[in-house]
Amino acid sequence: MVRLVRTCIQSILKLVNSFVGMVGMAMILYSIWLIRVWQREMGELPFEGFDYAAPWFIYTFLGLGVTLCVITCSGHVAAETANGCCLYFYMAFIFLLLMLEAAVTTDVFLNRDWEEDFPADPSGSFNKFKDFIRSNFEFCKWIGLSIVFVQGLCILLAMLVKALGPHQYYESDDDIDPERVPLLKNDVHPTYVVGSPIYGSKSNA
Repeated sequence: MVRLVRTCIQSILKLVNSFVGMVGMAMILYSIWLIRVWQREMGELPFEGFDYAAPWFIYTFLGLGVTLCVITCSGHVAAETANGCCLYFYMAFIFLLLMLEAAVTTDVFLNRDWEEDFPADPSGSFNKFKDFIRSNFEFCKWIGLSIVFVQGLCILLAMLVKALGPHQYYESDDDIDPERVPLLKNDVHPTYVVGSPIYGSKSNA
């Protein structure tokens, strides 16, 4: 029974964790599109020239996308192995990501001059992204809440997998026949040799 519950929770964790990976892949694709736009307008990649201000928004978006994909990979490994160390690292990564999102959200809602906290973006992508969020605020709000909910659900499922523990050969006394369970873990069975009987030599005396 415990094995079935653990398998179901691991499958749900992998499924929910895949949503985080899809968000990361979408961010990487959007960053690649921004890089192509920058190259078309400037004639070179944003990573080559240093004569002008760096397009930090492209760097940040690409870095967040790669980070989400790495977290997704670690989450799949942690869900598959149910290893305590992997699960702790995965939960720590998700928690730090939630803290970063909470800090940015708090700064935006409480600080009226929050735009001054960010440097000028020469690519103009930051302003376009900001205008898109303002024009589609309700849609973006539900998308953001969904991402936060999924991240919280990932932490909860990882805690459940950690509580159930890793796979074991013997789950309980009800899963297998008690007569087949060895009394000792490393019990040694006696070895028997089958062969023809050996008779001693008869003395002539």
